[in-house]
Amino acid sequence: MKLTLTALAFASLAVPAFAQDIEAGKKVFNQCQTCHVVANEAGEVLAGKNAKTGPNLYGLPGRVIGTYPEFKYGESIVALGATGAVWDEASFVEYVQDPAKFLKTKLGDDGAKSKMAFKLKKPEDAANLWAFIASLSPAPAAADAAAAPAEGAAEPAPSN
Repeated sequence: MKLTLTALAFASLAVPAFAQDIEAGKKVFNQCQTCHVVANEAGEVLAGKNAKTGPNLYGLPGRVIGTYPEFKYGESIVALGATGAVWDEASFVEYVQDPAKFLKTKLGDDGAKSKMAFKLKKPEDAANLWAFIASLSPAPAAADAAAAPAEGAAEPAPSN
């Protein structure tokens, strides 16, 4: 039992947890706006300078990877999206630190490539960037669907 608790304590140290800071993420986004924008459905630019080298990051949380409409992605990221993989915080943080390595690992393909050459060095910057992008995006569709009862489904009985 003692060994198990010690192992769990060390295992928890291996995965860094960062308190997300949206304002810090906004500053990190300054490095991203050369290629990316966050613009809502109405075309209002929420962050960035309307750059189009990379896809619009609005609605990124919960989006299937490599599927922003009318953006020409590389083959590897499209292949990953075809598996049903979606952007969540863990995937995003890993991706922005080394896009090619992320794709190689997720696809199990040493030949996988990324069109994104930029890398964020610090995982806390990546986590803060995720928080900033998420703060400008609508809630992911999967969360919305889980929260709402299915059409024709009975409402839950009130609890006493």
